[in-house]
Parts: sequence; C-alpha cells; structure tokens
Amino acid sequence: MDYKNRVEELKDEMIDSIIKVVNIPSVKGENSERYPFGEEIDKVLKKTLEICEKLGLKTYYDEEGYYGYAEIGEGEEILGILGHLDVVPVGERANWKFDPFSGEIKDGKLYGRGTQDDKGPVFAAIYAVKALIDSGVKLNKRVRFIFGTDEENLWGGIDKYMKKEEVPNLGFAPDAQFPMIHAEKGLLQLKLVSKEGSNIELSGGGALNAVPDKIGYKKSDRFKEELNSLEFEYEEDEDFIYVLGKGAHASQPHNGINAISRLAIALNNIGIESKAVKFIAEVIGEDYNAKNIFGNCEDEPSGKITFNIGSINVDEKGEEIGVDIRIPVTKDKEDIVNDIKNNVKEYGLKYEEFDFLNSLYVAKDHGLIKTLRKVYEDETGLDSTPLVIGGATYARSMDNCVAFGAVFPGQEKVEHQANEYIEIDRLVEVAKIYSRAIYELTR
Repeated sequence: MDYKNRVEELKDEMIDSIIKVVNIPSVKGENSERYPFGEEIDKVLKKTLEICEKLGLKTYYDEEGYYGYAEIGEGEEILGILGHLDVVPVGERANWKFDPFSGEIKDGKLYGRGTQDDKGPVFAAIYAVKALIDSGVKLNKRVRFIFGTDEENLWGGIDKYMKKEEVPNLGFAPDAQFPMIHAEKGLLQLKLVSKEGSNIELSGGGALNAVPDKIGYKKSDRFKEELNSLEFEYEEDEDFIYVLGKGAHASQPHNGINAISRLAIALNNIGIESKAVKFIAEVIGEDYNAKNIFGNCEDEPSGKITFNIGSINVDEKGEEIGVDIRIPVTKDKEDIVNDIKNNVKEYGLKYEEFDFLNSLYVAKDHGLIKTLRKVYEDETGLDSTPLVIGGATYARSMDNCVAFGAVFPGQEKVEHQANEYIEIDRLVEVAKIYSRAIYELTR
C-alpha cells in the first residue's frame, strides 16, 4: 500500500483546492428562501462538491441548500467524516498580515480564514481518501464526507442532514486536535436581555463562540483617563476610542482578552448607566469561569466551566448580551441555567436560550477509540491518551463519533484568530494519518 507517497504527490493539488475554498468568504450571511445561510456559504458548498466530483466521488447537494455530501466505496456500513465549510468573521482586518480570504503562502504556511478551522483539515481527509483510491485500496465501507454549513452558529446544516439522510455507523470529525477527543463539554449559548432602552449606544462582538478583540465607544477625556488608569490597551480616531482585546475560541477564553468585558469595566467605573454594562462589570469582569455566578464549578474529567461574553448591543430599544458557556460533562444544565437566572434578575435582565448542545462522551475502551489510538501511535510515536475539550465539534451530532485532529500537540492553535494559518508540511502528515485511519476503519 503506497498511499503515503501518493499523499506527497497530491500535496500541491490539495493546497490548490484549499485555496479555492478559502477564497470564498463563507461567513454566515442573510437568510433567504434560496440560501439558508447566505450566498457565500452556498458557493463554498458547491465548489467543494465540484472538487470532490473531479476526484471521483459521488456527490449530493441538498435542494434546500442546507448541506451536501460526497461518497465513495461499497458496503452497507458508512464511515462518516464530518466537517464544516463555514467560518467565523475575520474581526479587525488591520490585524491580518494578508487578506484573510487570499490563501497567501509564506514560509511554508498557508494563511486565511478557515485554513485551520475547518477547510484545511476537511481537504486533508478528502485527499487522504483520494490517495487510498489511487493506490488501489478497496474500501469495504462507504466513506461519506458530510459538509456542514452552519457549524459556527446553530448547526442548522448538520441537524437537517441527520433528519433527512443515512446516519453513518461510525466516524470522525477533523475539527479539533490530536490524538483524539473522547469527551466534549456541553455548549450553552444564551442572550441576557432587557426590553427597556438605554440612553447610550453600544454595539460589538460577533460570533458567540469567539472572544471579541475590539469594541468602540464615543470619545471622552474621562473614558480615556479610566482606560489609562486600568492599563487597558486602546486606540482612537476622531470620534471613538476602541478598547482592544485578543481574539480566541470561546472554549478557551483564557487564551484571549475580552474587549467587551474591559469596555464594560471602564464605562461602569465612570458612571455610565446601563444594565448590561453594570452586570458585566460587577458580576463577570475578566473572570472567564464566572465564579460570582457558579462558584467553583468543575469536574475531574473536563475541568472548569467557561463563560464568554461574545456580543453586546445597547440602544434606546433595549439591551442584549450574548454569552457562550461550556459546561463540564458531569454537570447538569438546569442547575447552570438556574444560577444564571438568579444572578441576572437584580440587574433587570432576562435569560433567553439561544442554543444548547449536549456533552459528548465515548469510552476509552470503545473500538473506534482503540483503532484511532493505534493509528496515531504507529504514525507518530506520540502518546495517544484521549482528550477532553470545551469546544463543540460535529462529532456530538451522532453516535460512535469523535473529533480526530488536525492540530498536533504543541502546534499553535489559531482558529478564530487573526492570521489563521496551517503549516503545509504538517497538513501533509495529517493527510497520511487520515489515510491510515480511513483504511483501518473500513476493514
């Protein structure tokens, strides 16, 4: 079986295909009857299916535009590979070295939004299958790539797929890190709202699953003095002062600096009246575990609860805070919700659930885990002990599925950040690992 050499030979073609889909700015757009998640996401789905068809896979495009899939192989059973083609917003473009949708290559790195999350890993898996087929390997199961279109928001695409189509017997999601993720924290996204208007205007943040890196407020000497006193970084123009943070994934908010939290602290200190500002400043501050609400909420398998302020909107019509919470796998959602409701009541805010995903847990002695552990150990020589994460991957949308790669231990995790990139040589190694894993899982 010469699939590893074939992966090397396909490297340039694989990178070219990734660039083609990175060029499409597949951030969620306006919903319409034709495009449920916006026209750009529809474009990237069609482009991906077009590439798969040229590689010899059978493809299917959902007539409603919610998802697509590509399949090859024979058999009653299906090995599912679940990835997503949508991306989070780019944030402040000035923080990027290159156009985030150009697919620039420099010093062995491919830059662009989606290169690490999740377009690069998805295409590593696609070309892993291509290498197997070109090497004469017979697949004893059908291998089906399921392309989601709304993973960074409400999972509308994958949910629609699971209701309408064949559900794979087992699978993996190339959308996290190696060695593999056998448990994922529960994901709760919510809005804290007040229908009472405010005499200030404030708007910032974007996707709830990203730590906001910048937010502005109208310029004043007092505001500026307070930021200096707090030693919070900022920049300014003629009319606004912009509080600066550092972007990160909401599942690991400690890796970032929340610009909304810092703005709220400064505004509250200078007496700005706002329910949302007051709550964030007094209850959350810069504590990403929200101990004022939950106390010491953690467990042995998955660690501490995390709490990310992802967005804020305040004007004369009302106030709204968008929040992303990752719940330890042994904790009960209803207890978490009750704690929140009890704490926001005195600030005149109400709890509104936006989205919830149950936690995932696959035992270490499960056959899927055993196979992936052996593949990873054989291919890398590294420790294969399964991990627990706060991130939510498509693996939790079906049984017998885990996240597997594509970030190696010690490799920089840059998803949802400015200058997102993937190392090309590393991606080739990922494709080789995926080839071996797909071979073993289809025996």
